[in-house]
Amino acid sequence: MALKDKVALVLGSIKGLGKEIALDLAESGVKTALTYFDWQENIVSLKQDFDSISETPLIIKINLLDTENISGLISEIIKHYGRLDILINNIERGGMPVVHGAYTKDQWDLELATTLRAKQWVFNEALPHLKKSSDGVVINISSIAGIVGRLGPASYLFNEGYSAANRGISLLTETWARLGAPNVRVNEIMLGIFETRHAEKTRGWKLLNKEQQQAIKDHILLNRTGKSTDIVKAVRFIIKDAPYMTGSVLRLDGGYILGGEKIAPLPKGVI
Repeated sequence: MALKDKVALVLGSIKGLGKEIALDLAESGVKTALTYFDWQENIVSLKQDFDSISETPLIIKINLLDTENISGLISEIIKHYGRLDILINNIERGGMPVVHGAYTKDQWDLELATTLRAKQWVFNEALPHLKKSSDGVVINISSIAGIVGRLGPASYLFNEGYSAANRGISLLTETWARLGAPNVRVNEIMLGIFETRHAEKTRGWKLLNKEQQQAIKDHILLNRTGKSTDIVKAVRFIIKDAPYMTGSVLRLDGGYILGGEKIAPLPKGVI
């Protein structure tokens, strides 16, 4: 896929992972539309980071929990750029148990609505325009919480509502791949524990003691948490170099899912 002059909508791009993905796309010649709602104080640094790139992004403040606003979001992008080729569905609300403690109804509803419902409504509005592209691409960002739930070292990081929502994302990925075919490829990147998502650069990580932090790292086969560059490369691969890939889940977790249990040496046997 040639990226120059394509148009990408990157949700949740005020900072962290979303911003890094948007910057990488822009540096490849993609015109970007960026959304945010919280973290207003990061707008200045966001604009500064894009100053070195010739194409100024379209930055839109929107509460995606108010689903009636989403049609207007897509219309604004089409009016500004005339097309939409790429959707990076990077929006979530992960309530770490170590931060929020036991669930309240409002926290549960917020996590499900942000992590799952908002993605569905954005996709529905974007799909007709993605189909008009010669090669539309959707990437859903999810979490291994959908596999491990609140278990083992990750018990401090993943609540049940967040985990349930992320398991639901994989179902959306498969359904959307069918709906988008053959003009739109839909894939999912399932993230493990990254610096800006559950690890060193988050509030929850700082609430863990050193032993708890080390237990999480020990569970990762590569013995480190992920970096934003790891994710950016995976996004670029799916968009540019995987034209026959759709409906797939790319697990990017450093081997966390496989960690924990040790492999015993082979016994001598009796034969």
